[in-house]
Amino acid sequence: MITPPYLQKGDTVALLATARKNIDDNLKPTIDLLKSWGLEAVVGSSIGLDYHQLAGTDEQRAADFQKQLDNPNIKAIWCVRGGYGTVRMLDLLDFTKFKQHPKWVIGFSDVTVLHNHLNTMGYKSIHGVMPVTIPRATPAAISSMKSSLFGEPLSYSIEPSSMNRFGKATGELVGGNLSILYSLLGSPSAIDCKDKILFIEDLDEYLYHIDRMMMNLRRNGCIENLKGIIIGGMTKMKDNEVPWGKNALEIIDDVTKKYNIPVIFNFPAGHIQDNRALVMGSTISIDVNASGSTVTFQTK
Repeated sequence: MITPPYLQKGDTVALLATARKNIDDNLKPTIDLLKSWGLEAVVGSSIGLDYHQLAGTDEQRAADFQKQLDNPNIKAIWCVRGGYGTVRMLDLLDFTKFKQHPKWVIGFSDVTVLHNHLNTMGYKSIHGVMPVTIPRATPAAISSMKSSLFGEPLSYSIEPSSMNRFGKATGELVGGNLSILYSLLGSPSAIDCKDKILFIEDLDEYLYHIDRMMMNLRRNGCIENLKGIIIGGMTKMKDNEVPWGKNALEIIDDVTKKYNIPVIFNFPAGHIQDNRALVMGSTISIDVNASGSTVTFQTK
């Protein structure tokens, strides 16, 4: 996997929208944060555009992303929010100049589309807080984002969970939002799960949808080929009038329990305040035991 250049003081970060519109004046906390890190911010033309739910038409969002992608002076692209719509502009993008001057693409939720597509191309990216979530993000989440961008050592120690499955594994980290992973299966942007460590999280889904998506991953041969699994926030789940009978974590446990691989539950990442940064495409080592879990990233 190719690692884009880590940021240095004086570098410029572009803030733009790939999905849901961002028409509020809410980027000052992020711009101030970047300045405190010695970085400059450029606000993309997609910010403020209003096309129904989206930040402009597919063509407008793609044009803004392409402009920042092609500009060698932009060292990172930070998607301001998720929602839905990134996949609609994906096929309008040309990554030719990106390959000449790779840069970090940052975000979570719907930005999983870009994480997965970049992974298939052989490039790392950063799953973590986005500008609209900065005001409510924990200091640990923000600090981990800085560490990821500047190439500082990144590792996490997680409290034990009674659902964890013990073991050790080393492999490439892939994944993101479960609904997006599910939606990309069968497309050119679908990740290869073989010998990987899969991270998943989700928000606002019906419990039977979680089961359906996990079954799809299993039937596509993804789960049986993994070296390990990390489960982040499963936030604001919904149930039907007739209950499904298991919560989201129990559903994931049920679908994956027959595989002899380490599993970390309740990892601090996803649609939660403590959304720690994950460098997707990195080789990581996980150790899951009775005293807790560790996740360590190789920074090369």
